[in-house]
Amino acid sequence: QVHLVESGGGLVQAGGSLRLSCAASGRTFRVISMAWYRQAPGKQRELVAQITSEGMTNYADPVKGRFTISGDTAKYTVYLQMNSLKPVDTAVYYCNAAGIFDDFWGQGTQVTVSS
Repeated sequence: QVHLVESGGGLVQAGGSLRLSCAASGRTFRVISMAWYRQAPGKQRELVAQITSEGMTNYADPVKGRFTISGDTAKYTVYLQMNSLKPVDTAVYYCNAAGIFDDFWGQGTQVTVSS
């Protein structure tokens, strides 16, 4: 089994910044990509940002220019630097690690942005 543990969430005022971290432990597997998703109350889980094993990144339109994903998929670590946070960014943020046959999720970390 693989365990993903997120950290770095919290309460921040609009315009502030937070940095989320995710680290994996357990058995090894070939990671194709790692990503951050989020789920706001009453809404579906959505992709925020993704980084592939080749270092390619992909962002959801609402966070482009404000969030930056980084990490080392070979070391099962991924980060999300979130700047210029808005109240609409309030959600539980989940870390995901995907392989060819595997798909693992963390427990999530709450991010709350006050206006």
